[in-house]
Amino acid sequence: MTALMQPDEFRTALENAIKGRSANQSPFSIAWASGKLSREHLSRWAENHYHYVGPFADYLGYVYGRMPAEYQEAKDFLLSNMYEEEIGGDRHTDLLIRFAEACGTTRARIQNPDNMSATTRGLQSWCYTVAMREDPIVAVAGLVVGLESQVPSIYRRQTPTLREKYGFTDEQVEFFDLHIVSDEIHGERGYQIVLEHANTPELQRKCLKICEIGAQMRLLYTNALYRDYVAQDLSLAELDLAA
Repeated sequence: MTALMQPDEFRTALENAIKGRSANQSPFSIAWASGKLSREHLSRWAENHYHYVGPFADYLGYVYGRMPAEYQEAKDFLLSNMYEEEIGGDRHTDLLIRFAEACGTTRARIQNPDNMSATTRGLQSWCYTVAMREDPIVAVAGLVVGLESQVPSIYRRQTPTLREKYGFTDEQVEFFDLHIVSDEIHGERGYQIVLEHANTPELQRKCLKICEIGAQMRLLYTNALYRDYVAQDLSLAELDLAA
């Protein structure tokens, strides 16, 4: 990339960096959306997901601390996002634990890091590395655009099944309802920050690459959930992988 892209062109390029790598394409996500997972499978998801999203405010905190002071709106967004995660109402991890307990696992199991897979540990470590080491705008691209902006599209497919197939109550699936709304807002703000402040061809190139990697990381994590916890119970032949 030798020339600075205009905002519309850059926005399309960011979106294309994620397309084709969405976690919706994973066998685990397809099995979930079609109601073929057991509650035990969902328990294993929750035990892993806690260790990926549980430190999200920590990831953002590292980015916040390194964001240039003159980027006040970006800093305010990060701070607001952290507040919502931790103290702006019900703590998001508590909502996740509520769902997990309804699936049949326990708070102790969820919070025990020994119950996350090696792939989940890798995703968590990647998030910390991006937050601590990448240019703050590149970090926003990876964590907010590459990862967080995917959430609404994933949960919109999965949440109806939780009610209709599994019979979870509104209270038990509040974690998903909340993130369909909040992460759509967060994802869009992430896009706007990146579009405004990735103001050199090199920064744009790095943002595009990290969005691609972030999407790959989440897809890898979701594929591992199928391989580690579901494959022995549900073969790929039993899934409609074209969904």
